[in-house]
Amino acid sequence: MLVIMAQGATQQEIDEVMTRIRALSYECHLITDESGVAIGATGNGRGSHRLQVLECLTGVDRVVPISTPYKLASKETKKVKSFLKVNTLEIGNGRFVVMAGPCSVESETQLMETAKAVSEAGATVLRGGAFKPRTSPYAFQGLGEEGLKLLAKAREAFGLSVVTEVTNPNDVELIASYADILQIGARNCQNFSLLKEVGRIRKPALLKRGMMTSIEEFLMSAEYILSEGNSDVILCERGIRTFETATRNTLDISAVPVLKEKTHLPVIVDPSHAAGNWKYVPALCMAAVVAGADGLIIEVHPWPEKALSDGAQSLKPDRFRTLMTDLRQLAQLVGRDI
Repeated sequence: MLVIMAQGATQQEIDEVMTRIRALSYECHLITDESGVAIGATGNGRGSHRLQVLECLTGVDRVVPISTPYKLASKETKKVKSFLKVNTLEIGNGRFVVMAGPCSVESETQLMETAKAVSEAGATVLRGGAFKPRTSPYAFQGLGEEGLKLLAKAREAFGLSVVTEVTNPNDVELIASYADILQIGARNCQNFSLLKEVGRIRKPALLKRGMMTSIEEFLMSAEYILSEGNSDVILCERGIRTFETATRNTLDISAVPVLKEKTHLPVIVDPSHAAGNWKYVPALCMAAVVAGADGLIIEVHPWPEKALSDGAQSLKPDRFRTLMTDLRQLAQLVGRDI
């Protein structure tokens, strides 16, 4: 249920509505944007009919039922597009954002060389995994906290924000102390304990769509984070599992406009994990720009043939530079800015 406050409602009137909502055993979510103030009521309280009565309170304009199961992520709740700030960078506010870097942080030399290359090419966020959930227990699992320290060092050296994956609820606070954005990978899209823990940390979350997750299930996963109080969520389409074997996954490019219609949250695309082959990555990047995505997250490695994970889908720095030039030209044609 969404309580829309009247224009000019006082703080006392807003507080009174929130007190009444909590008294009915619902959780309150204050939503403010340029259109005004609203209060979301979520949870299993004592009946929506009792919330409807709040319409009688002074300062309340109307009470609106939300039909979608994802209440806070829905455009029914917030019609104005959300954006979030990461240091000086804004994501979802018009400018196209490019995140780039290696799948895994392997060494200081590898990371620094990659960070320098992607920064010079125009990327504003450095990606790199310190903790890696791998299909095989024998595959490289990441450097752990040492990898986080290297990411922080690269941020300091090149002025990039840092996004890295969190795989364990117990590691959330540690990773949040180093990273600017916490990534939740496809394998953990419905790890609800992890989603709740990330929701309690006031750091932006980048949520990747699961390999077999529907759009509604994807948005319900985002709802877990939002419902815990973290409103800074970025959605990432990274390909879904289909019958096709020509690519690692099938990039559901239609997910971008569908999500844009259903949610106010920013949407980015991961072409690297969708393709599984660096040759296809540039074309999928172009498609993401035209489809209306807010950004990309791309894998780049100076020596992909030696990479400890996902070398086949990683662009070399020179190919990444060429791609960024092409993306800028395409973006200008469709009225976008990178």
